[in-house]
Amino acid sequence: MTTPAPALDTLRQSLAQVRTEVGKAVVGQDGAVTGLIIALLARGHVLLEGVPGVAKTLLVRALSHALSLDTKRVQFTPDLMPGDVTGSLVYDTAEGEFEFRRGPVFTNILLADEINRTPPKTQSALLEAMEERQVSVDGVSLPLPEPFIVAATMNPIEYEGTYTLPEAQLDRFLLKLVLDIPERDAEFEVLRRHATGFNPRDLAGAGVTAVLGSDGLAAAQASVASVGSSPDVLAYIVDLARATRSSPSVRLGVSPRGTTALLASAKAWAWLGGYDSITPDHVQAMVLPVWRHRIQLRPEAELEGVSVDAILRGIVQQIQVPI
Repeated sequence: MTTPAPALDTLRQSLAQVRTEVGKAVVGQDGAVTGLIIALLARGHVLLEGVPGVAKTLLVRALSHALSLDTKRVQFTPDLMPGDVTGSLVYDTAEGEFEFRRGPVFTNILLADEINRTPPKTQSALLEAMEERQVSVDGVSLPLPEPFIVAATMNPIEYEGTYTLPEAQLDRFLLKLVLDIPERDAEFEVLRRHATGFNPRDLAGAGVTAVLGSDGLAAAQASVASVGSSPDVLAYIVDLARATRSSPSVRLGVSPRGTTALLASAKAWAWLGGYDSITPDHVQAMVLPVWRHRIQLRPEAELEGVSVDAILRGIVQQIQVPI
């Protein structure tokens, strides 16, 4: 059963309004807001990279507030244990048996703050949740709520006391969004709001209201999944991926999971624009955020200052676009 066209237009308008609501709390990060919405529509996870103070945490909180979704925040630290994320078995003396106490992963949006500050042992505790959307405890699989995404933050300039994310975990993030320092006008607006009493911990006081719930988001996700894709565009995605594997500067190129991630993201971007099927333009728009964290450079390329984004832009320019 397909959603009627007027209802789809209403859903798109509601998601556009979500951007407006988030803008009441976060200034100058419109691209990141759109990226998070695309991730929700494509049912994928997001890695947010930016220096401290560019509103990464506030962005996630404002988005979940505007979508009326439950969110929990976990501060990843070197001593964090897997059970602190997924939950653990606790002995109930009254009942004389163990019971499972659910961890913060049982939520709609899990904010994994500074995810690279915890060892790989704890980082890997999220792998099952991110891929299977469930947590296995004592042989029993417990489903996570729908929708469920992980929004993880990283600081790109601070390496002391951090751990490199395993390749398997990086590959499970649909998008990597880079939050830059806002432009002068946007930074002035941030300061003006604080000067007039803005409190980032009081989203309701800032005027952020819920405009779409989980049912509306589920309907939008179903509609996104039905967006079409021609064989020519699918072949274009494959050619782009194969070009990353043959680049002389690349040690590890995009995997097949990366191609399906690009397809899902392009579908979400096309749907937001009112398209019934994806075009090469939609694919090109999503190449950087979907693939920038899936490529590993050769050591000599890193020493020469080659960036993954530059390689991807070059590949997009080189590969013939289907007409």
